[in-house]
Amino acid sequence: MSENEQYEFLWGRVREILRNTISPITYKTYIEKLAPIDIDGTKLVLKTDTELFANFISKSLTDKLKAAFRKADTGLTDFALVVEGSDDIVFTSEDEDAEDELGSSLDPKYTFDSFVAGKSNEFVLAAAKAVAKNPGADINPLYIYGASGLGKTHLLQSIANYLSLHKPGLRVLYTTCEKFINELIDSIYLNRGGNNRDLQARFRSRYRNVDVLLIDDVQFLAKKQAVQEELFHTFNALQAENKQIVLTSDVPPKEIATLEERLRTRFEGGLIADIQPPDTETKIAILKQKAFERKVILPADVAEFLARDSGTDVRTLEGRLTKVIFASKLHEKPITTELAAAALNEAVSEEHEAVTADKIISSVCTFYKLDKEKLLGKSKKKELVQPRQICAYLMCEILNIPLVSIGKAMGDRDHTTIIHSREKVTNLLKINDRVAKDVEDIRNIILKQ
Repeated sequence: MSENEQYEFLWGRVREILRNTISPITYKTYIEKLAPIDIDGTKLVLKTDTELFANFISKSLTDKLKAAFRKADTGLTDFALVVEGSDDIVFTSEDEDAEDELGSSLDPKYTFDSFVAGKSNEFVLAAAKAVAKNPGADINPLYIYGASGLGKTHLLQSIANYLSLHKPGLRVLYTTCEKFINELIDSIYLNRGGNNRDLQARFRSRYRNVDVLLIDDVQFLAKKQAVQEELFHTFNALQAENKQIVLTSDVPPKEIATLEERLRTRFEGGLIADIQPPDTETKIAILKQKAFERKVILPADVAEFLARDSGTDVRTLEGRLTKVIFASKLHEKPITTELAAAALNEAVSEEHEAVTADKIISSVCTFYKLDKEKLLGKSKKKELVQPRQICAYLMCEILNIPLVSIGKAMGDRDHTTIIHSREKVTNLLKINDRVAKDVEDIRNIILKQ
């Protein structure tokens, strides 16, 4: 099945649900004319004829589209729109009013009950629950760190969802560091010339007049001095009033590049808790929980098979489950070990010699018939970008080294680029059979050398 055929298949499942939830004339006028052209993370990119159509869909059909994506259970949860003749996204449903602190920015499935506890995360789970039950009391700030895909965002949003349900009177603001940075930049840029003097005041009021501030991925503060300055004052303002602060990061404060000392000491002034990769028993429990949430029967032997050699992060584990569920629905067969093996194109794991970054790079180059210089170079040609992203993904999955070290091995790239590559490939593995086959073929080459 080609990429376009997969896009059409996924969109077809969503479209059938929409056919029964919106009027026939709206369906024929707008939905039938949408064409799936790409996948960005967990969003399906749809092409529409005109900007007028895009505006109507974004204003009138967003909720119904998102509901249809959830009900279709394809692994995709959202959509973006582009207009015919342009590659630029003109609408994504995540670009909503920043004043809606909790709203659509929170995923209701992220709760403490749906977080699977194990030896690797029971301490940090207890800390997050303590903060949710008594914000601003004993643990402030709470700084959670660990590799991507281990549940940091899940815990952060669980705190927000718990407070929304049990303490609705509190002003809770959940955001990402990237969004904080972008809003700060916008407030400064749009204020040039003094035409919008209240923008920075509004920005500061938004972040300082809350009872609980939750910021995800603060490692992106690295080398951003102006942003660190603003967060420092926000941090002080909230702590002075005993307001709760919770932060997450891929690394501990001391490993964030060029983080100001005064901000680092504040991050370290409360409780620092790390999440370790799950053991096999916890992985199996996670798979059973995810299968239950998706109303899928997952036999014990299949859960054990999926947990085996699945890397170190929960996101990859869930991606493997998603691919097997997709294969089951596509071929209309029950989930078995044989179907899982075929879907993942895996064999039973075996002992292998130590793997290095150079070995992974060499294997990717051999597989795609590329020169090492081109793979690690700066060219953004499509035939180089995807192998480069797959190479970074495999390093993250196989090697137990920091993202910064992977970035260095990949041609002195920033660790944020490595994160983007890993997440891009992780999402592709869920819906793109060719990419999944390439990744597993290369992985087998690496591990059998």
